[in-house]
Amino acid sequence: MERERDEYLWFAAQVLRWIGVDLTEYKRPQMERRLTSLRQRWNCDNWADFFALIRRDPRVYQEFLDKMTINVSEFYRNPGRWEVVGRRLAPRYLKLSRPVRCWSAACSTGEEPYTLAMVLMESGLSPNRFEILATDIDESAMERAKQGIYRTASLEHAPSGTSAKYFEQLGEDRWAIRPIVKQSVRFRRHNLLADPYDHGFDLIVCRNVMIYFTEEAKMRIYPKFRDALAPGGVLFVGSTEPIFQPERFGFRVFDTFFYEKISPSPGR
Repeated sequence: MERERDEYLWFAAQVLRWIGVDLTEYKRPQMERRLTSLRQRWNCDNWADFFALIRRDPRVYQEFLDKMTINVSEFYRNPGRWEVVGRRLAPRYLKLSRPVRCWSAACSTGEEPYTLAMVLMESGLSPNRFEILATDIDESAMERAKQGIYRTASLEHAPSGTSAKYFEQLGEDRWAIRPIVKQSVRFRRHNLLADPYDHGFDLIVCRNVMIYFTEEAKMRIYPKFRDALAPGGVLFVGSTEPIFQPERFGFRVFDTFFYEKISPSPGR
């Protein structure tokens, strides 16, 4: 067992050097279990063989990324929380004399940033009044997001009328996002644990991702989110990811699972 742990840490170190992703920042039991399952499925007896395989086989490398990033998403996930964006945040944004800047961090296959675009449009903001940066570490997932084609199941929680207004039905089980939704969203690869953060965002949406990180990683990410927000900006997290004592990171509670930046940042 001790040897297995040492081999996993060796594997994590190789991955960090190769693609800049630090597996030790993710909760180890869940991550090691998922990757062990993948390793065994490809008949690799040890972590060294598995690392060699993901380096030479693009299919296995993509499966590795998929296991690591958990690409599970849907439109309007937890609808009541999205209502807060329309009811409490959009009125603020309508008063701005500049475009609203939003960031959908770890956006997976695009349901989240497109949901945000639809919520803002339904609240009276035209597409030229806001811009959404959508980022993820998995470039394959973002390619699917750019295509904007989804199955009916992903629209289960979308409000009545949304499908016809913002999607074009391509078949019995396929829907394409309309260009009016796509035009305000731009996609870019970004590693939350390693890459620099942009600044000046009015809203950052990062949901159902932080639960996979260690507490140490969260302690570094939350202050980076705070600094990336404009004064009065808000961080929107997932329903399993409440921030305890948000004041430690320069936030105050704005609504359930919404945290507003306190200005100035602590210690400044």
